[in-house]
Amino acid sequence: MHIYIGADHRGFALKEKIKVWLTNQGHEVTDCGNTVYDKDDDFPDYSLAVALQVSSTFKGQTFKGVYSNLPQALGIIICGSGGGVTITANKIKGIRCAQGVNVDDVIHNRRHDDINILAIGSDFVAEGEAKSMVEAFLNTPFSGDERFVRRLKKINDIESPGDR
Repeated sequence: MHIYIGADHRGFALKEKIKVWLTNQGHEVTDCGNTVYDKDDDFPDYSLAVALQVSSTFKGQTFKGVYSNLPQALGIIICGSGGGVTITANKIKGIRCAQGVNVDDVIHNRRHDDINILAIGSDFVAEGEAKSMVEAFLNTPFSGDERFVRRLKKINDIESPGDR
């Protein structure tokens, strides 16, 4: 699996640990920044970079009715609270980002909402729990149930009003 990862200064240390851990598991990991600790950096820069990379894997495909259990790429974004990176990522068409609260929450959001980016709040999640959430994110498929597909199509319609 190709994974794009990014974090600001508050999520930097956790990002570095997760990046190494994922690479050691055989995943292809692209670090979208920040690549150095900078106490004055801004989370939207790295959240946007990850979201654009993940959304680019869908270029040339229509989102209407196309939801896959095998995405081409997923993203992980980390800041202190997890909220800011989530807001930023969800501004990009085709991105379905949710903030992970715990493993059960991540599993629910993958199964029901087919999230393609996981946000983590480093101030509230210990490294072990973060890794468990990432494992759940990477290993839980979208259920494909009709009601969830229907809801995702409605979200797509909001993003693409001309396609209605």
